[in-house]
Amino acid sequence: MNILNEISHRPYPLPSKKWIMRQTWKNLLFLHWPISPDALRPYIPFDLQIDTFDGYAWLGVVAFSVEGIYPRGLSSLSLTPNFPEINVRTYVTCDGKPGIYFLSLDVDDWASYTIAKRWYHLPYSFARIRYQKEGQTFHFKSIRKWTTNSTIKFKGEFIPLPEVYYGQKGTLDHWFTERYCLFSSDKRGNIYCGDIHHCPWPLQKVMTNIEENTLFSPFHFDLTKIKPISHFSRGVDTLFWNIKKKYP
Repeated sequence: MNILNEISHRPYPLPSKKWIMRQTWKNLLFLHWPISPDALRPYIPFDLQIDTFDGYAWLGVVAFSVEGIYPRGLSSLSLTPNFPEINVRTYVTCDGKPGIYFLSLDVDDWASYTIAKRWYHLPYSFARIRYQKEGQTFHFKSIRKWTTNSTIKFKGEFIPLPEVYYGQKGTLDHWFTERYCLFSSDKRGNIYCGDIHHCPWPLQKVMTNIEENTLFSPFHFDLTKIKPISHFSRGVDTLFWNIKKKYP
């Protein structure tokens, strides 16, 4: 199915220009923690407004496998082999447009770390990541060097439950996942927007066991006493448009 034929779920129209790249995302684990908007504010550019649900900002960790990055016109030739990614994100709006803002992205893929980091102005870091399925259980382990004497770690496992559903408008499930742009910033304070498109997320509940998580250490967030809300998705194909500067 051509995913451009399914657009009724989008909160705003498709961009007028042509998309430039397709990515396949598989086996996504979504974890979300509520956090005070005031605690989050120092890490979000001034021109972006923190989006909230029931008065809370939300901090997300998403672990998944990127199984193909295809430039437009080369539908069968991926720029990279399959690789795992683990990102920390939150939710913002800009000029009324809801989107995602990334606080960190961990990959062990050279192209994403070097090219996408500069092109999309995203905070990529290189990490050693293992993300694999054994039976019905997914296992993940990530280690990123932080300082000379410390590392950022994320380790655990999860089992998706069988029922597949779609988030309904107005629910937290829908609010977390149905976002169709990302915002980023550079060292000079410029704000950028990159539009994306995919079909609605097929979601599943999931049983998780997080053994270690220091992904929030650089931001001094202590969420160890809060149990995250968890979701799984088998994945989507995603189209990307070229990033564009919004401000100043």
